[in-house]
Amino acid sequence: MEYTQLGRTGLKVSRLVLGTMNFGPRTDEADSHRIMDAALDAGVNFFDTANVYGFGADKGRTEEIIGSWFAKGGERRDKTVLATKVYANMAPEGPPAWPNHDKLSALNIRRAVDASLRRLGIDHIDLYQFHHVDRDTPWDEIWQAVDVLVQQGKILYAGSSNHAGWHIAQANEAAARRGSYGLVSEQCLYNLFERRAEMEVIPAARGYGLGVIPWSPLHSGLLGGALRKEREGTGARSVSGRSADMLADPAVRAQIQAYEDLLDKHGLEPGEVALAWLLTRPGVTGPIVGPRTADQLASALRALELTLPAELLASLDEIFPGPGPSPEAFAW
Repeated sequence: MEYTQLGRTGLKVSRLVLGTMNFGPRTDEADSHRIMDAALDAGVNFFDTANVYGFGADKGRTEEIIGSWFAKGGERRDKTVLATKVYANMAPEGPPAWPNHDKLSALNIRRAVDASLRRLGIDHIDLYQFHHVDRDTPWDEIWQAVDVLVQQGKILYAGSSNHAGWHIAQANEAAARRGSYGLVSEQCLYNLFERRAEMEVIPAARGYGLGVIPWSPLHSGLLGGALRKEREGTGARSVSGRSADMLADPAVRAQIQAYEDLLDKHGLEPGEVALAWLLTRPGVTGPIVGPRTADQLASALRALELTLPAELLASLDEIFPGPGPSPEAFAW
């Protein structure tokens, strides 16, 4: 396993991040434990979750499953860099019964940290991420809450998710004024098909020393051999859901067909190439993979062994051209 620093921190993390969103909703506790064991055995030390995972009436269930895995001992917690998130409304149904039960007020951050720690059965969170930007809470308030949590030993680092480039700049400028450490990572939608993050989010992250953690590296299965699975009748996402919806667009379908044809010529698996491509991108710490099964984890791990030649990278750029840097992408 290859490791890298998380942004400007001294923290070393694996170049593949284990996403846990399926633990509970799609993967039962026993299989979730087996996947985490296999990931740790392979050297994956960076696990990502969120307080809201589990969804619906089971919000928080994923953190509980991770907590029961930690409780089995065997240095599981000591070997794992754990990231979780705060922002979502944690009420089981609909809006919260009372205000201040979501977003990034100091009050909700304090409550949410303690609730996540209880579910996880641990004494601290390594990376605490803001799941979305809160337009109603000033960054000075957010950093005041974070600084207290760091001093209390409840969290080590703070990161963002789904933030624009200017949000990253605003956040870290506010942190600098306070003498706070600021954001150390940004978790964003980024993959071969969806490259808009290259315009401003990734440049801002690199400029402020944040590690970039892409989510949905296969774009809801679109880059994982969706057309092949459609022909073979395998893969639920090729039949219904977001991947099927996107493939209904003839232009998208032609693009994915060109992608799969290219990789067939090279004898490569689409999903593995999509992950390997992200590992070549400047500023990327590691993509998040969310396996439902141990076999899916094994496929993701194989991506770490791929070296994509310059000719193939150029061909991928032709099929999925990026937007180019800002401001040249929208100006002269």
